[in-house]
Amino acid sequence: MRNKTGLLMSIAGATLIAGCGSDSGSSPVTTSGTPYPPGYSSSAAPPAVQRDAVPEDLVTGLDAPWSIVFADDTALISERDSGDILEVTGNSTRVVGAVADVAPAGEGGLLGLAVQGRELYVYFTSADGDNRVVRYVLTGSAGSLGLGAPKEVIASIPGGRTHNGGRIAFGPDDKLYITTGDAQDRPSAQNLNSLSGKILRLNPDGSVPADNPFTNNPVWSSGHRNVQGLAWAADGTMFSSEYGQDTWDELNVITRGGNYGWPEVEGMNGDVSGDNIFIDPVQQWSPDDASPSGMTIAGETIYIANLKGERLRAVPVSDPAIGDDLYAGEFGRLRDVAVAPDGSLWFLTNNTDGRGDPTDGDDRIKRVELTRP
Repeated sequence: MRNKTGLLMSIAGATLIAGCGSDSGSSPVTTSGTPYPPGYSSSAAPPAVQRDAVPEDLVTGLDAPWSIVFADDTALISERDSGDILEVTGNSTRVVGAVADVAPAGEGGLLGLAVQGRELYVYFTSADGDNRVVRYVLTGSAGSLGLGAPKEVIASIPGGRTHNGGRIAFGPDDKLYITTGDAQDRPSAQNLNSLSGKILRLNPDGSVPADNPFTNNPVWSSGHRNVQGLAWAADGTMFSSEYGQDTWDELNVITRGGNYGWPEVEGMNGDVSGDNIFIDPVQQWSPDDASPSGMTIAGETIYIANLKGERLRAVPVSDPAIGDDLYAGEFGRLRDVAVAPDGSLWFLTNNTDGRGDPTDGDDRIKRVELTRP
């Protein structure tokens, strides 16, 4: 295997997403990836989950939920296998609409969601076997939301029974970021002419931004096996969580045009004397302790939901090589996590996806308060 380069720069000195967009002077949009929950100031002590805080059940009875985002004050959930978009109303849900042409199989189905203004973006596996992103106008109001006609954003992302990626989010540059898996075609992650094994960056209408690293190419970074989480710190630093194979799962800082090494390397190589063409993760874990999925940032802490590891992991933005485990083994598999408009932390269990051990009431939305130390 070839050598990965160590991340020979401070996080503050990394290439920042906020400085790369052609609309760098615009204000960040309000999405589930907003670094700070409303009401908090970055100059004050950052909010955090306290160890004695007990998460409450907010909603129960979900079917393989995959993504949670907020449209204004309303939470929207995707269910992988049913193809339904749900809105949370109090302690229950209602179906906003079903995404047409979803073909659940293995890890495929209805996956990531992202919101920009009154538009909902959806990533799904189609009956043709590829992965696609479409967008809908959200109609109606809270408690009676609906979906307008779908408009295609991107199609022909390679799909498979496993490694479909599927996380989508708007960055602070107002661009749409899309994670794709290698779809079990490992060499494709190193092929810049393939959409698999990448993080893609698009304008909201699906066109390619002029300042992408490769001309007329949606690829933002390459060399990924199966990225499952995206989040941005207040300074614009972009983090991702990624499934490894058998050795190491990863937390990465994503840079413009960066190559993260898959399938040539997995995890930290630790030797910077070679070719220095691959970027090391800032933290790695055994898959038994991780299988990191969705992530969010609240204040100065990255929160990562973990599937096989069955825990919520808290990692400081200022020192992402360390971390703390929360609720290990208490709620089973965790799929996604988001900061709610009221400043609390919501996370999804994922025990009904065929790989978990569901209990009565699964799957659930759990809610825990973020408090100041």
